[in-house]
Amino acid sequence: IINGKLDPPATYSSYSGYAHLGAGLTVGMSSLAAGLAIGIVGDAGVRANAQQPRLFVGMILILIFAEALGLYGLIVGLVVASTASEKGAGLCTSYAP
Repeated sequence: IINGKLDPPATYSSYSGYAHLGAGLTVGMSSLAAGLAIGIVGDAGVRANAQQPRLFVGMILILIFAEALGLYGLIVGLVVASTASEKGAGLCTSYAP
């Protein structure tokens, strides 16, 4: 999606560049946080499930909430990347000298 929005360097503004950087960082960091949360909850959940099998449903619910972190970050990144060209028109100068 970001690749389709890239303009030639003569018309690519600083605003669009920072918006695309922010979109990429949002998606990457939210996916990293979701993966870390899933790893920690999965490890603790498997150990707890071995001791008490009735904790399985709670563990699955917590894993679903952890996956939602990554999805929310993806949605925010898509919104930021898709509105970068409309809102930043004429706001900053291009990188070309």
